[in-house]
Amino acid sequence: GAPPPGWEALTFPRVPRHTRYTVVRSDEGWVLRAEADASASGLYRALDLDPKIYRRLSWRWKVEGVLARADPRRRSGDDYAARIYVAFRYDPEGAGVWQRSRYEVYRLLYGRYPPGVALNYVWESRLPVGTVLDNAYTDRAKIVVVESGAGHAGGWVSETRDLYEDYRRIVGGEPPRIAGIALMTDTDDTGERAVAYYDAI
Repeated sequence: GAPPPGWEALTFPRVPRHTRYTVVRSDEGWVLRAEADASASGLYRALDLDPKIYRRLSWRWKVEGVLARADPRRRSGDDYAARIYVAFRYDPEGAGVWQRSRYEVYRLLYGRYPPGVALNYVWESRLPVGTVLDNAYTDRAKIVVVESGAGHAGGWVSETRDLYEDYRRIVGGEPPRIAGIALMTDTDDTGERAVAYYDAI
């Protein structure tokens, strides 16, 4: 019932139902199973890495199906059968006055800054692979479609991304340090059910 060692639960105040994460045995060993039922929460691992050195992220994942009502362009459809996202450290020097004020309030309340920009690598329902867009809730989270549709559902798919190049291409400029990595299967906006598996991150 507890997160794997080194990971912590990532929950949201306005989402009462949480995704259920369990470590289960598969044909090839132990993997992480995520089951969302009109729910959302994730698992987060704090890091402090230089993206010029630790620039490649690889993982494998599997979904049982995709979401019928998902649409990343609308808040009511901002759900994914599977996603992995990388958070980069907040850089006060590159922020505007309004953003600096918000982040300072957060730091005073919680003792640390929240992450700055996050790259969300998602398994989407219908948008083409390679699509990049802002998250429906904040432009500080960038959605990157790396798998789409149900064509590969039921089988493991391996992915590799160059975080340094993705940040420069999508956000622009030199990336700050990597602050953490998270994974999440969520269906709180669409009210649907999804099951996904993650491994070898």
